[in-house]
Amino acid sequence: MSSSEFLSHFLFTLISFALLLTLVGAVKRMLLWSQGQSSTIHWLGLLQIPRRYLVDLHHVVARDKYMSNTHVATAGGFVLSSILIILLYVFQLTLQILTWALLGSSLLMFIGSIFVMLRRRNPPPNLSLGKWQRLPKSLMVFSLSFFILTLPATGILPSDTGGWLLALLLVAGIIWGIGEMFCGMTWGGPMKHAFAGALHLGLHRRQERFGGQSTGLKAIDLSSKKLGVEKPIDFKWNQLLSFDACVECGRCENNCPAFAAGQPLNPKKLIQDMVIGMAGGDDAKFAGSPYPGIKVGTHKGGAIIPIVNVLVESETLWSCTTCRACVDACPMMIEHVDAIVDMRRFETMEKGQTPGKGSEILENLSATDNPNGFAPSTRMNWAADQNLTVFGHNEKKQQVTQADVLLWVGDAAFDMRNQRTLRAMIKLLRAAKVDFAVLGDAECDSGDLARRLGDEATFQRLANSNISTMNKYSFNTIVTADPHAFHCIKNEYGEFGGNYNVMHHTGFFAELVSQQKIKLDNSKELALTYHDPCYLGRYNGEYDAPRFLLESMGVKIKEMERSKSTARCCGGGGGAPVTDIPGKQRIPDMRMADVIETKAEIVAVACPGCSAMLEGVVEPRPEVKDIAELMLDALIEDTGEDMVGAQV
Repeated sequence: MSSSEFLSHFLFTLISFALLLTLVGAVKRMLLWSQGQSSTIHWLGLLQIPRRYLVDLHHVVARDKYMSNTHVATAGGFVLSSILIILLYVFQLTLQILTWALLGSSLLMFIGSIFVMLRRRNPPPNLSLGKWQRLPKSLMVFSLSFFILTLPATGILPSDTGGWLLALLLVAGIIWGIGEMFCGMTWGGPMKHAFAGALHLGLHRRQERFGGQSTGLKAIDLSSKKLGVEKPIDFKWNQLLSFDACVECGRCENNCPAFAAGQPLNPKKLIQDMVIGMAGGDDAKFAGSPYPGIKVGTHKGGAIIPIVNVLVESETLWSCTTCRACVDACPMMIEHVDAIVDMRRFETMEKGQTPGKGSEILENLSATDNPNGFAPSTRMNWAADQNLTVFGHNEKKQQVTQADVLLWVGDAAFDMRNQRTLRAMIKLLRAAKVDFAVLGDAECDSGDLARRLGDEATFQRLANSNISTMNKYSFNTIVTADPHAFHCIKNEYGEFGGNYNVMHHTGFFAELVSQQKIKLDNSKELALTYHDPCYLGRYNGEYDAPRFLLESMGVKIKEMERSKSTARCCGGGGGAPVTDIPGKQRIPDMRMADVIETKAEIVAVACPGCSAMLEGVVEPRPEVKDIAELMLDALIEDTGEDMVGAQV
């Protein structure tokens, strides 16, 4: 038997056996995922895997051009090479075009592997080491072995080139390559993400994310025996699948404000800990950045072992600001925030262990329908001089049931700083002759804070109360200056029958300016930057309206390096200010440092929470002003004169 005949028989046996092992491994991994709770299976999503891989995944990967091109070469070359290898050496197809195609795809993969190797010679700190350092070698050996193997078949080299020595070297290389690249997809190793990642894209819990947006938290049944997630098996099965899809690229780590501030959270390690919990074991082999201040190798878990304070410290969960920077940066579309809130729900509702002032805030919400415990009857005290139209009985005892706009006041009603923003909004609405009304004392907190702190019961009560109140009246649009209330009412009330047209005040005012119903002086020169609120930007994709309004005032925005989808959180979301987990620095201080780098004199905001967090930074610092306040300063009255010195 010649060396070439030996290789042909050997490859048929080896590849067939490797595929069988891969299939066995796939079954084992599926059994791990099946430990989770039932969830809808989106079978049609499996047909969308190629598009989601090539479009949605690469839309995120493309933010790093180096890795985008590298991934196209390595992943594209591997997928094509794998298909061709099976056709040529398992199904024994002898088409010359397939041989040439394998030569090209293996060469493409080899070129990509060189760039992977260069990337990992001096890897950035967000990349995991350990087993991942094998990846460049595995890619090279796999691609180079099949490239050399294919050369004689194409006629480029004689069929007896190298003889038995080359044949044995190729056997060794192919065994290594096949073991790492095929079996590794389901048995563990750097390629594990390829199998789980593809299925995750198809069976994703949030199918709406592909080609659209899906950022609202999902409701849970409050009559369930267990509320929230205590153990890995309490997650939905497709959440467990999503954890296995993690490629440990560390993009989430790079974008997490809590990690940057030195708080004990690293989104990448959190997901890897969930994999450990699902499969059993400890975190000693984790080769990436640890949670700040927490040593690697001291925690372990299992599918039926509680997660918090065994596998993951409770402080890790409560460090999250729910800003979705990790989710937005993840090329595998993993939902870190969903997992964190699911675990918070158990801590809050089942154990009553919400840290810091969290418990006090939740008690206030239960007793007074607002987080600070103010008497509900004082909600409209700030507006005593505003002569507002209130749904229900007004001052003249007339029934008011209809208006074009419902102005959602929010908890800014109890905050003197943000009352200035509300007053500015009212003057702008009146200048545009908008027919609007408020709910008055009947308005409750939107429930955002309760939900992010894990108190789903209080959230659902508040949501149902607000929906019941709003459904008594007729209006076309809800307008609010609070992105958290905007997000809740727009994206999370629908599950409870509350479907409304909701607009953030920047989007609503942008329409009025476009229609010339509000005219702004654009002659003023301001050294200004704009801070994107997480719940307006990443959660709802609104980046243009605030900038349009600023530009309509003649402002040339000095953009921060981290802006729009990569904007750094102010630190005010997810209940972070009340749980108050310590770190090496404060997130708002970090964000204000971003502002100062632009040399701006003013930072424009579009969220009462952002106002509070950024104004809490020690002076000297740039002035913080809501866009509504800036608009009022630039408002041109019908007479054509500026409202100079307008009182807010």
